[in-house]
Amino acid sequence: MTIKKIHYVSGLTISVFIGLHLFNHFMSFWGPAAHISTMETIRLVYRNVFVETLLLLAVLTQIVSGIRLFIRKRTEVYGPFDRLQIFTGLYLALFLVIHLSAVMTGRFVLRLDTNFYFGAAGLNTFPFNLFFIPYYSLAMISVFGHVAAVHKNKMKRSVLGASPGQQAVWILICGFVISGILIYGLTNRFNGFQIPKEYKVLTGN
Repeated sequence: MTIKKIHYVSGLTISVFIGLHLFNHFMSFWGPAAHISTMETIRLVYRNVFVETLLLLAVLTQIVSGIRLFIRKRTEVYGPFDRLQIFTGLYLALFLVIHLSAVMTGRFVLRLDTNFYFGAAGLNTFPFNLFFIPYYSLAMISVFGHVAAVHKNKMKRSVLGASPGQQAVWILICGFVISGILIYGLTNRFNGFQIPKEYKVLTGN
């Protein structure tokens, strides 16, 4: 199997989890309890040694294969979607390393339940939210941007009159819209959620 194929398959594996993760975040519109309840249900699927190991291997494979593809093809960039694929891929690699390190530290060092409040602490605490809102927003946009770039290269036919390039643009636009919606929900419509005392260690409060 080629590196490109390995990268593609590992990306599909991660995409399933990301889809569930984003749906989980959408539940924040109904409050932390709804978000946590949904997460507990989803955890029945992935919170076990087999699935978590598979996900970690997929992420590691995605990062390593992505970097190798970048090194190999960095001189073959021809258009805006080629550049988009590179930039979003590099950002997602950095984000995944940081995010997974933070989750592992939260679970195994701080002994915290890495639930809604673990992710929302930085988003709902000033001045940390000045960093975390763009940080998470760009990660979500990068997911859709990366998918859009891949779609542009692989899709060969029009759909409802939209060319592959136009379809890719719509996918990217969806990324911006969904990112805004989820940040709006995760910050209690920009009014902020109260963070429990045990999670304030994350922001030094």
